[in-house]
Amino acid sequence: MKTTPVTPNDLARSVIAVPPLARRADLAINDEANRALVAHMKAGGVGTFLYGGNANFYNIGLYEYARILDALTEWVGTDDLVIPSAGPAYGTLMDQAEILRERAFPTAMVLPATFAATPAGVMTGIRRFADRFGRPVVLYIKSETYLSPMDATALVDDGIVSFVKYAIVRKNPADDAFLSDLVERVDRRMIVSGMGEQPAPVHLKAFGLQGFTSGLVCTAPTASTALLRALQSGDDARTERILSAFRELEDLRDRINPIRVLHEAVSLSGIADMGPMLPYLSGLEAHDRTRVERTVRQLITVQATQAK
Repeated sequence: MKTTPVTPNDLARSVIAVPPLARRADLAINDEANRALVAHMKAGGVGTFLYGGNANFYNIGLYEYARILDALTEWVGTDDLVIPSAGPAYGTLMDQAEILRERAFPTAMVLPATFAATPAGVMTGIRRFADRFGRPVVLYIKSETYLSPMDATALVDDGIVSFVKYAIVRKNPADDAFLSDLVERVDRRMIVSGMGEQPAPVHLKAFGLQGFTSGLVCTAPTASTALLRALQSGDDARTERILSAFRELEDLRDRINPIRVLHEAVSLSGIADMGPMLPYLSGLEAHDRTRVERTVRQLITVQATQAK
C-alpha cells in the first residue's frame, strides 16, 4: 500500500474506484470476495481504491473499524493507493481518528453529514479530525449547503486537505456555478469528479478536474480505464463510444439507489459475491435485480469492444 502523501499525479494515474464491501451471511467481512473484486479491478488498470459510501462506511461501527482498516491494506498491492472513510457523525469521526492514526494510510475521506450540521460546525469538525488523525483528509462535497467554495478554500489553505471529491448532482453538469467558483479558488489538480463516468467528460474537459471516481469500474474496469485515457488524450469520439456503454446501468443506479444497485451488480456479474448489505441498507427487490443483472451483463459483454 502506498503510504506517501497523495499527489495530483496519483489522482490522474488511475480511475479512483469506489467499491462495495463484501460480507458473509453473518455480516462478517468476506476477505476472499473482497480480494477477488480488487484483483478484477487491478487487472483492468485500477490502482486507487476509495472505500466510502458504496462500501457503506456510513454505518460501520467501531467494533469492526480496525479490522476493516487492516483488511484493506491486505487486499491491495504495494504501490496501490487505498483510502478509507470516517464519520459522518462528529463523535464517530473523532473515535475513528484514534484508530486511523495508528495506521499508515496517507489520507482518509470525511463522509459528509446530511443532518444536524452547519458549514461552520463542519469546518471545525474536519479541522479537529485532521489534527487528531495527523494527516490531510479527502474533502467530500455532495451539497451546496454542506460547505461553500470559500469554506473549502480555507481548509485547503490550512494544509489539511489532500484532495476534493466533488459530487453535487446537476441536470446539466456544464452549468455549475459552484464548481466554477471552486476551481477558481482551489488548484483544480486537487479536485476529482465524484459521480462516476457520466459527468466525468464535462468535469475533466470543461473544468479541468484531475480525475474521476467510479463505482461501475468494479464491473468494467478495462472500459472505465480506457475512458480515463481517452479523456486525457482528448479523443472525443472514443470518449463518447466508451461512455455509451455505461449509461443504462448508471441510469438504473440513479433511478433505484446507486449504492444498492452497485452492490447487487457486482454479485450478479459473477466477479465476486458481495453478500448482504450492512443495515441500514438492504438488497434490491426481485424485479429490480432482474433489470440490474441484464444491464450489467450487457456492460461486461460490450466493454472489450468499446474500450478498443
